[in-house]
This record gives sequence, structure tokens and C-alpha cells, in this order.
Amino acid sequence: MSSKWKTAATWIALLVLALPTGAAGTALVLGVPALHESFAAMNFPVWFGYFIGAAEVAGAIGVLVPRLSALAAAGLLPIMLGATYYHIVVDGSSSLHAVVLVALCIAVIVLRSDQALWHPFQQKDK
Repeated sequence: MSSKWKTAATWIALLVLALPTGAAGTALVLGVPALHESFAAMNFPVWFGYFIGAAEVAGAIGVLVPRLSALAAAGLLPIMLGATYYHIVVDGSSSLHAVVLVALCIAVIVLRSDQALWHPFQQKDK
């Protein structure tokens, strides 16, 4: 894949991950009852929904910063895995959207790992 196409594909993946995650996180932080019902269904305390919302907003912003993208996607991955679990086991509804977000988290980690702050093979500027 040429560099131009890889860059375009990376930014599309970043935006498709960041926009719905940021929107859902914002709704959780604002206390939208329909979203907090899922946490109550799993017997989590009320504050946990707000915490996950704040983490989603931070992750959505972080994936748009090249040096933080892989780390932010790695932080979003367990949240998306939890959402997948909820939709399959607790809610019984379609988990396709959550699975797509899991795949996008993995794609962002792979595509942006060479620019990440924590990449083990990154060459340091002298």
C-alpha cells in the first residue's frame, strides 16, 4: 500500500473510532439514563458509568494525536471488549458495532505503533 493510501486509511480508521466513542463517552459523562442502564444491569456502581465515559472521551481525543494514538487505542480496547461482552451476554442484542470498534482499536494500535511514545524499536532523535 502506498504511503498516501496508508495515511488516508489510518485517518479514516481513527475518525471512525474516535467519533462514536467520543459521542458515547460524552453522553455517559452527561448522565444519559439509557446508557447508564447498561452499567446498572451489570451491577456496577453509578460512578463507573461516568468513569468509563470520561475514559472514552479521553481515548477519542487521544487517538487523534499521532504520538498518543496507539496508547489511547490500547486504553479503549478493554472498554470495547466490555461493550462486546455486554451486548452478547447481558443484553442479547447485536454486538456488531462493538466488534467493529474492537477491530478498529487493534488496527490503530498496529498502524500507529511506529509513532507511539512507548514503541520499543523507535529510534530516538539525537
